[in-house]
Amino acid sequence: MLASLGRSAGRLLRIGTGATGLRHAGGGVHIEPRYRQFPELTRTQVIRAELLSGFMWFWIFWQFWHNSDMVLGHFPYPDPSAWTDEELGIPPDDAE
Repeated sequence: MLASLGRSAGRLLRIGTGATGLRHAGGGVHIEPRYRQFPELTRTQVIRAELLSGFMWFWIFWQFWHNSDMVLGHFPYPDPSAWTDEELGIPPDDAE
């Protein structure tokens, strides 16, 4: 019952759009498979990829330059020369 209702609804929708049901998918494989080989890229695809990756790196470096605290942290870097030997875990010179 539900299947017949779906088919009739599909026919009604197809009639309204002018679709004839003609398929253009025959005739074999459209793109030949290439096992373990790089795909063949067009010049347009290469240029688009270069532009997109260039813009991506520009955005990353721009954000790092202007908002470096997001990566490095929001605190002042400690001065290592102010640390004591005890804080660093270095035993005293007279300890054997």
